[in-house]
Amino acid sequence: MAADINTPDAIGFAFREAMRHVAATVYAVTTTHRGERFGILATSVASLSFDPPSLLACINREASLHDPLAEAERFCVNILGLANRDVAERFMRAGVEGRFAVGDWADEHGVPVLRSAQSSLVCSVADRHAFGTHTIFVGELIAASHRHDAKPLTYFDRHIVDITEAPESDGR
Repeated sequence: MAADINTPDAIGFAFREAMRHVAATVYAVTTTHRGERFGILATSVASLSFDPPSLLACINREASLHDPLAEAERFCVNILGLANRDVAERFMRAGVEGRFAVGDWADEHGVPVLRSAQSSLVCSVADRHAFGTHTIFVGELIAASHRHDAKPLTYFDRHIVDITEAPESDGR
């Protein structure tokens, strides 16, 4: 049922409710800054251009990854597959220092790359744009890997799921 949207708070609530019901791929966005690994789970990642190959990663300015990425030259978008559910759960629950304790991580091109990810896209930071609560990082691809046998891990209604296991909506 559509909400009567006539206040900024109502608009924000309606937007959050609508977006939580959009199934989204789960990404572990990572970088290295001053010798330390940083990473968060994100769903706000999108391809931008094929020429040059590039993508957007939208990172909340309050996220632990934001400030290190704002100074970094490179980052990796690790597209998580079903086999990476443990990595997603660790990233959601662990403190910054414990996020890389699960998974087969390698340092490639100066950033953490998850070897078992469905895909990994290493990018150089080409541009940054502040908007609202986020910074939009434009990444130009410098390396990519892909596993053809992986199935995507999905975020839906505040849950990390196999899309075939998506919960039924409770009508809210």
